[in-house]
Amino acid sequence: MSKHASRGRDTARGPSQRQLRVGELIRHAIADLLSRGEIMDEAVTALMITVPEVRISPDLKNATVFVTPLAGGDPAAAVKALERNKRWIRGQVATRINLKYAPDLVFRFDDRFEESARIDALLRSPEVRQDLGPDDETAED
Repeated sequence: MSKHASRGRDTARGPSQRQLRVGELIRHAIADLLSRGEIMDEAVTALMITVPEVRISPDLKNATVFVTPLAGGDPAAAVKALERNKRWIRGQVATRINLKYAPDLVFRFDDRFEESARIDALLRSPEVRQDLGPDDETAED
């Protein structure tokens, strides 16, 4: 195989355009199901759930759906409820987007918002503020 022929198989480059596009289509389909209240499960309808990202495998057969319950909802309950309904959700996704195979769905809690809030709080802590020079402290006041 030539140097250029193997270029498309390099996994260190991240997801392909197709993976990104299919992931976004799946994200929109699931977000639409959630926003319209089409999932007939009290645990799902009681929570306001957002879908910030869907990562799909290179073969497009497995999708990891990252979810975040809003307004202080229980993340474990949200993931558990969606996992309980994933067969129905997968069928709905299959009818909404045209793929050869409907990917298997796995739901995971997306903790990026909590992590960024934790880092922000650390940066604003007195221990970190004392390391700032006098010019840095006056610039923020």
